[in-house]
Amino acid sequence: MKSGVGTAVCAAVCAALLLTGCTASSGPGAGDGQDRGKGTTAGKNGDTAPLSGRSGAPRRPVPRGKGSRVPDDFNGDGYRDLVLNDLVKAPGDTYGDDAGIGIVYGTAAPRGLDPAVRQILSPRKHGARIDGALPAAFDAEAACDLDGDGFGDLIVATDPPYNGIGAPPVPLQILFGGPDGLGASGTSGDGGDGGDGNDGKAVVLRIPAKARAGNEWPDHPVCGDFDGDGAMDLAVTASAGQVSYLRGPFSRTGAPRAASAPIPGGGPVLEAPTPKADVNGDGYDDLVHSTRARTPGRAAKGELLLGGPEGPARAGGAYRFKAVRFPTAPRLPSGSGRAVTELLSAADFTGDGRQDLVTRTHQGERTDLIALYASGADRPVITFSTSIFLG
Repeated sequence: MKSGVGTAVCAAVCAALLLTGCTASSGPGAGDGQDRGKGTTAGKNGDTAPLSGRSGAPRRPVPRGKGSRVPDDFNGDGYRDLVLNDLVKAPGDTYGDDAGIGIVYGTAAPRGLDPAVRQILSPRKHGARIDGALPAAFDAEAACDLDGDGFGDLIVATDPPYNGIGAPPVPLQILFGGPDGLGASGTSGDGGDGGDGNDGKAVVLRIPAKARAGNEWPDHPVCGDFDGDGAMDLAVTASAGQVSYLRGPFSRTGAPRAASAPIPGGGPVLEAPTPKADVNGDGYDDLVHSTRARTPGRAAKGELLLGGPEGPARAGGAYRFKAVRFPTAPRLPSGSGRAVTELLSAADFTGDGRQDLVTRTHQGERTDLIALYASGADRPVITFSTSIFLG
């Protein structure tokens, strides 16, 4: 692309983004500015179309990838993608329904993320039915390449029906990635109680009965290569502090390659160590358990379960999550009440091998800004509001 044309196009893109509360740095690779289709409007909580958000936000299709080893790369184009659980509510939405899960796809541009390449995941369009019912809740919990095909997959927490008798159903579902991103037709389940990977629906995570314990809901899934065989595994909570350890790779029906009896000595909350999953450098990813969920970015204490040939089964002593210094939060254009800034992700989005920060600053449920800070920077390279998912 000639420099004059690139500058003009970038200016057009930035102007359009500014109209939606979104700003971006200019430069080579900052996007071609073409609007190649509006896409479809997802239903509000999977039931009705949301009230229209800010108009004029450019939208481009997800680039088709060939597969990569980059974490959280759902379309396999070599760039990390961003998962957003908390989206602002539409004006006039008196019920405050959950708008769904937002995905912003990565790009070769220096700013890393391109809000024009986005997707919303809703239970109606993407959830698997349990006993004939679609889930109402749909929250992203973890992401990794569970089936080893080079495309990241998303583990989602749902709310299947439960009569309170015996062990509850597994509330975790898997949306498989593919060349066109998450939940594209042909990459995931069939919308039933499992699926065979044909129409973009999630599949229910299969936890064999021998890997479960007690009557608590399986929760807090953590990805990791705990047995060092090169395939991603899953650790999930079981009752009485035990851990359900599921060995990968996983099938497209949500079944692990293998599973054994629950591992004792865990806790009610599971997390991955940061910034490295293999704490002691022995070639096996490790697991942290604690008694309460921590606030991302804040210092916290936990206990290690060290990975090994049998999975995360060895006590490893105390572990401390270090606090993350937040840059100065961007100014919100409007809103009432106290502004709150939260850490969404600490990972490499700009492709330079260093850790970047993504934060969300919001006032209530109707005003927010997502900001991406390159490693060590105090000013974001791009900001945008999740209201772009409403239009």
